[in-house]
Amino acid sequence: QVQLVESGGGLVQPGGTLRLSCATSTNIFSTYTMGWYRQAPGKQRELVASITSGARITYVESVKGRFTISRDNAKNTVYLQMNSLKPEDTAVYYCNAKIMAYSYWGQGTQVTVSS
Repeated sequence: QVQLVESGGGLVQPGGTLRLSCATSTNIFSTYTMGWYRQAPGKQRELVASITSGARITYVESVKGRFTISRDNAKNTVYLQMNSLKPEDTAVYYCNAKIMAYSYWGQGTQVTVSS
C-alpha cells in the first residue's frame, strides 16, 4: 500500500500562483506514473497532468502553458506548479500513483481561485 500526502492548496486570487506537492511512501517512486487530477463540485474528476517514469508529460488542454508537473525521484515527490490561476481551476486536487494494475490516491487538497 502506497500512501500519498498532498499539500500546498489554498485560496488565491485570479492570476495568482500555487504549488502543490505530493509526497509518497514508496521507495520505488521512480517507477510510477504520477498524475494530478481535480474534481470541481458537480463535475467528474479529470486528469490535469501526468508524468511517467520516463518523464513523458501530458496536460489537459485547459491548463497548457499555465501548469507544470515535475517529479523529484530523490524525494519521492511530485509537484504541480500552477500559474495564472483562473476561477475555473477551483477544485479539489488529487495526487495519483499508478504502476501496472495498481492505482493509489491521496486525500486531496482544496484549491480555490476567487477574488
